[in-house]
Amino acid sequence: MALKPLHDLYALNRVVVSTYQSVTGTGQAAVKQMFDEREGRPSSPVYPHKIDQNVLPHIDVFQENGYTKEEEKMMKETKKIMDLPDLKITATTVRIPTMGGHSESINISFHNEPHLSEVREALDAFPGVIVQDDPQQNLYPMPLTSHDKDDVFVGRIRKDDSIENGLNIWVVADNLRKGAATNAVQIAEKLVENGWFQ
Repeated sequence: MALKPLHDLYALNRVVVSTYQSVTGTGQAAVKQMFDEREGRPSSPVYPHKIDQNVLPHIDVFQENGYTKEEEKMMKETKKIMDLPDLKITATTVRIPTMGGHSESINISFHNEPHLSEVREALDAFPGVIVQDDPQQNLYPMPLTSHDKDDVFVGRIRKDDSIENGLNIWVVADNLRKGAATNAVQIAEKLVENGWFQ
């Protein structure tokens, strides 16, 4: 999502993504498990471990290479969506006990030096992206504040001085709206706009 305007501005070299995904991504049974655990009720678990007050570095099934199916899918889909089949990308996907809102910590290295003011401008100008980046005022994206919104929120934009031309960003979106329903509506709108459907 937030990578496209950055690639248009600077050529991507490598991307490292860690996701923190809500239990709503697994469905109603997972939400029930979390609240049953929270309220001390017997539960039919969906996850292999307790999810309330816990973090599981495990979404979908593990593959022989040690990655999960979700991680493999994320890496492949990012390359496909961005039309960058040779992009170096790695991912870790994590399930967290929140009600809605998927978050991502993204570390990017570019072929040329990113300038923070240009990065912020590019993200801010991209449709559907809202920059919330004022750490001094404790303003940054969170699942709670992205709830029921169609936008993608980006913050914590800062240089990574440990690598050449590195950048860190934090991205949050309501997975039930942006990740599913909104994307479907926006695709349909684009098809109508381009005359594919009347």
